[in-house]
Amino acid sequence: MPFSNLPPLLAEALATRGYAAPTPVQAQVIQPEAIGRDLVVSAQTGSGKTVAFGLAMAGQLLGEDGRILPSREPLALIIAPTRELALQVSRELMWLYGQSGARIATCVGGMDASKERRQLNHGAHIVVGTPGRLRDHLERGALDLSALKAA
Repeated sequence: MPFSNLPPLLAEALATRGYAAPTPVQAQVIQPEAIGRDLVVSAQTGSGKTVAFGLAMAGQLLGEDGRILPSREPLALIIAPTRELALQVSRELMWLYGQSGARIATCVGGMDASKERRQLNHGAHIVVGTPGRLRDHLERGALDLSALKAA
């Protein structure tokens, strides 16, 4: 099954990365019955899970033209248990959503929190972070989750 049922900009990003067809885990999350639902996904390392959840939330984040929906507040929040995983997830989502106009902010310990606040203030559509740093931004009023469509 090719990526024909995805917004063209995402399908193009996948093709550019060499994806000709979805991995099994990706195929499951883009099924019509999975769209807009909460999903629990478990698969081996290297199976395409990160791209899978990027694909799974596309229906909530992109308009009919395949562009990111307009918003000053984040539309999606991804919480990763470690800094390394958050950075990996952010990198994957950057290429996947790059052509859609999405702005992605990564909020993790050990990085410049003031730079993260600037990214959040400039309107990040997708926020990826670790629990401690996200909590810090929430407590300081830098992170507004009122517009979330996917978490």
